[in-house]
Amino acid sequence: MVLVASSLPDLAGVGVLTRAYPPALADEVVAACGRTGQRQRLLPARLVVYFLLAMALFSPAPYLEVMRHLSEGLRWAGLWGGWHLPGKSGIFRARGRLGAEPVAALFARCARPLATPATPGAFWRGLRLTAIDGTRLDVADSPPSVAAFGRPGSGRGEGVGGYPQARVAALAECGTRAVIDAAPGGWHEAEVRLAEDLDRSLTPGMLVLGDRNFASTRLVRAWTAAGAEVCLRIKANRRLPVDRMLPDGSWLTHIQASDDKKNGLQPVVVRVIRYRLDDPGRPGEDDYRLITTLLGPRQAPAAELAALYPQRWECETVPDELKTHQRGGKSVVLASKTPDGIRQEIYAHLLVHHALRALMAEAVANAPQPVGTDRLSFTTALRAARRTVTCTPGTFSP
Repeated sequence: MVLVASSLPDLAGVGVLTRAYPPALADEVVAACGRTGQRQRLLPARLVVYFLLAMALFSPAPYLEVMRHLSEGLRWAGLWGGWHLPGKSGIFRARGRLGAEPVAALFARCARPLATPATPGAFWRGLRLTAIDGTRLDVADSPPSVAAFGRPGSGRGEGVGGYPQARVAALAECGTRAVIDAAPGGWHEAEVRLAEDLDRSLTPGMLVLGDRNFASTRLVRAWTAAGAEVCLRIKANRRLPVDRMLPDGSWLTHIQASDDKKNGLQPVVVRVIRYRLDDPGRPGEDDYRLITTLLGPRQAPAAELAALYPQRWECETVPDELKTHQRGGKSVVLASKTPDGIRQEIYAHLLVHHALRALMAEAVANAPQPVGTDRLSFTTALRAARRTVTCTPGTFSP
């Protein structure tokens, strides 16, 4: 898709960071979080927000190189007057003053679904397709990081992994691969626990796809209470009694958490769809069982749901884009040595990824013929965005 790919730089022509997150919005979230400075500084809060975004965009470049990237276009345009490049220690202090809350608030304000009904692969029978998944990020090895996030075990040496790890559960839109919401936590926190926080972003008309780790009664109950429908794979050893057989071979059953009776909660009624895949490369893993809150075979035919379930793999490409391409490789470690700094970096990466995905969704929408976002290269969008920051004058001053 040469035509669509070539339009990416044009769409990012005013700089992808200020285009996606205007200065007025940055000021608003900074003020709402009480981080507006009382005196003029070399690194005011607004500039630190954009520095964090640029740090994610140009990862794993060093601090001062990132600041040079951010300031180059503005200096060329004569917008910063006598402002001079701060030192590394000044950047550290400025990040500490800002904290993680404004960056998290900016993500909460801006992360939203991007697809329209015309976006290929974004809707099924009127339901917006979303998928949930989790990933882990290596973070700098410092005592505060270990205390806040924990370290995975290892079968060698001292029995611990090389780096502490942060865990992130994310909800993504299948048609655009845009992250709608994310819940970061420590390595010791299970994905299913972090996923409980994502019900705040679920709305009626969404269908959530997920793998076996998320087939929790508590999650299904919370997500349906938010108005969403679910379709989740379930573990092979989980017992699902037949309450009523349905004409298409699926059946109704009920699931419940171990403490439901104690808490006076009724079981959740779900529908089970069982099917087999003929895959010689995965012997023993060809038997699939899905549970869904779409109970009617006419409303949601079993064969269609079985064919739809692999769409959840759309969400599994997001960690690869974030960790391998945007962050700079699987071996790159988040550089911050404080828990607050690590959370800043996580949310900054999520914001940059959303900005790039919005850019790609707009390119698809402007294409002369319908095309899915999977036909565009994420790395092409990333390179185009980097060029606009360094070569195009921005629209904000420090």
